[in-house]
Amino acid sequence: MNVMLPDGTVLELAEGATGGDAALAIGEGLARAALAIEVNGELRDLGRELPDGAQISIITGKSPEALELVRHDTAHVLAAAVMELYPGVKISIGPPIENGFYYDFEFPEGAEVSDADFERIEAKMREHIKAKEVFTREDISTGDAMDKFTREGQDYKVELIEDLIKNEGAETVSLYTNGPFTDLCRGPHATDTSKIKAFKLTSIAGAYWRGDANRTMLTRIYGTAFLSKDDLKEHLAMIEEAKKRDHRRLGKQLDLFHFNELSPGSPFWHPNGMKIWSSLQELWSKENARRGYHRVKTPILLDVELWKISGHWDKYRDNMYFTDVEDRPMGIKPMNCPAHLQIYKNERRSYRDLPIRYSEDGLVHRHEPSGTLHGLMRVRHITQDDAHIFCTEEQVQQEVIECLRFGFFIYEIFGFEPRLELSTRPEQRVGTDEMWDRAEAALENALQEEGLEYEVNPGDGAFYGPKIDLHMKDSLGRSWQLGTVQLDYSMPERFDLTYTGANNEEQRPVMIHRALFGSFERFIGILIEHYGGDFPLWLAPIQVQIIPVSDKHNDYANELAGRLLDAGMRAHVDERTESVGKKIREAELAKAPYMWVVGDEEIQTDSVAPRKRHDEGDGERADIGETIEKLREEVAHRER
Repeated sequence: MNVMLPDGTVLELAEGATGGDAALAIGEGLARAALAIEVNGELRDLGRELPDGAQISIITGKSPEALELVRHDTAHVLAAAVMELYPGVKISIGPPIENGFYYDFEFPEGAEVSDADFERIEAKMREHIKAKEVFTREDISTGDAMDKFTREGQDYKVELIEDLIKNEGAETVSLYTNGPFTDLCRGPHATDTSKIKAFKLTSIAGAYWRGDANRTMLTRIYGTAFLSKDDLKEHLAMIEEAKKRDHRRLGKQLDLFHFNELSPGSPFWHPNGMKIWSSLQELWSKENARRGYHRVKTPILLDVELWKISGHWDKYRDNMYFTDVEDRPMGIKPMNCPAHLQIYKNERRSYRDLPIRYSEDGLVHRHEPSGTLHGLMRVRHITQDDAHIFCTEEQVQQEVIECLRFGFFIYEIFGFEPRLELSTRPEQRVGTDEMWDRAEAALENALQEEGLEYEVNPGDGAFYGPKIDLHMKDSLGRSWQLGTVQLDYSMPERFDLTYTGANNEEQRPVMIHRALFGSFERFIGILIEHYGGDFPLWLAPIQVQIIPVSDKHNDYANELAGRLLDAGMRAHVDERTESVGKKIREAELAKAPYMWVVGDEEIQTDSVAPRKRHDEGDGERADIGETIEKLREEVAHRER
């Protein structure tokens, strides 16, 4: 039999050869380093037989797929260790995820597990790794698999197999065994557990089975694994830094916001938090106006009939809130788009009016399950930096390009570098295939005309149209999805939107949905962690902390605060009867970009020696007026 290598070389092997045989035929060193094999684009175990004529590529520790593979291995080792330590435990699923893996367990009554148990579990995991347990695959009938897991009392595995039979018509399933542990698993896995070089259990959480709040609450143990101890050490250091930057901790420290069970998933913004919000809103409003957007405001509560026409009733109602007003069913809007359509429809439109661009910092509500709420990153009360563009077919490509350019302008301010994804039609969608063909082609053409690199994300479009999503990396290297540009031929059709064309005939406009922050709440949460609370001057809630040396300097300090306020700056005077040293330390904790210590010399010379955040000692002495002007310039240019 023959197989083809990535460089086009044909490799001759004995009939029935495996991936391991192919690696050995290429070289002993490669065979030792091999973890798995890619066969015709599919990742497989090295022990599986190769088909004749296959295109193959050997996966080693240097391959992009290696980390996910080893993390999958480690999840199985975790489950093996937990089953040994806690007899009677039931296991559900244990996938690799970004930055690690997890496994969900239902522990027997009386067995309470916390992160205090991690050291014991890790010790047992190391025993399995040291034993070099081979990962062996077995394909068996679904009936035999059901019998096996039923006998063992593994109810979650039984349910998974039942779903495979029901949804996929599965007649066989694959099982993987390492040491004493056998799991229902598609694979693949590395050859044995010794390929796991460095791992760490990181956290514990509750997780409903299948994400359903009506099902059993399981215990989810998170961990991570790497191909070297140095990589693990670097990752753990990043986790510690991320904990220091956690927006929930810094939100409390900097007095920005809090959450209250009176309204779960809805932040209560404090004055300091609203100063950041207002700075972003000013940027948003000014830059939208510069680009021809008209600001609008629409109701939060709208008749259910609107949501039925838009398609939200069928596709999204489980995530919506409803109420009755005088026996009339109403829905609280989860999105602004159907309301913006009503503004467009309110008068006759001509091709000369297009494009029409509406923007709204619109408040929407979405029912996120309580288990998924996470500070500002996942909330129920959402303020979108929303916009909708109504244009002709000929204008679509340029409008999409301008949206992308607007996004790049915004992200440059914060030092974010966008990564683009083109998300195509999902299974559950509205509109015809012809509509989707046109919409996807228009977005792809816009990306190509701009010469932008992008990845295709099949099936992840909105239910009404394809989209371009903009992902950013923060200062810790974490990726976030912020902006989106979505093309929609469906809603103008559903709501019968028209304009009078140059030929004096009624035509259908195209609709573009666009957000760049995503939401103010989530964007601020990301910024808090990106900057670690050390906001640039233009965003900082307190820009200048003024520290009088003693009570007799308070009046002058307040006079300076007034001059800063007149110049559009935010200042605070610390009039407490504490030592100057203590006031400076607390101003550092408050992360004020500048501190002005005010005493006799400052009063006599009308000057100040500004101390920058985290600097040792005061800066150079300068005239107050000149110093304020420099600060104004720093704010005006939004310096990082």
